[in-house]
Amino acid sequence: MKQTEPQLVFHSDPEILGGTPVFIGTHVPVQNLVDYLLGGETIDDFLEGFPTVKREQVIAFLEAVKERLLVPA
Repeated sequence: MKQTEPQLVFHSDPEILGGTPVFIGTHVPVQNLVDYLLGGETIDDFLEGFPTVKREQVIAFLEAVKERLLVPA
């Protein structure tokens, strides 16, 4: 399985929102996506609310999280 490189999807920069992890090319914290999904919203709802984030970034972020959480013991 190909590992997704999270640094290609989001990054932390002390100059952007005090170092809060954001989607690259935006000022949108990745936490916003997590909050949307936990609140029962869809990816489409998130993308509508944050049009600077690309669907590919959201999918890559979720894939990276999945790969890290579902690593066989």
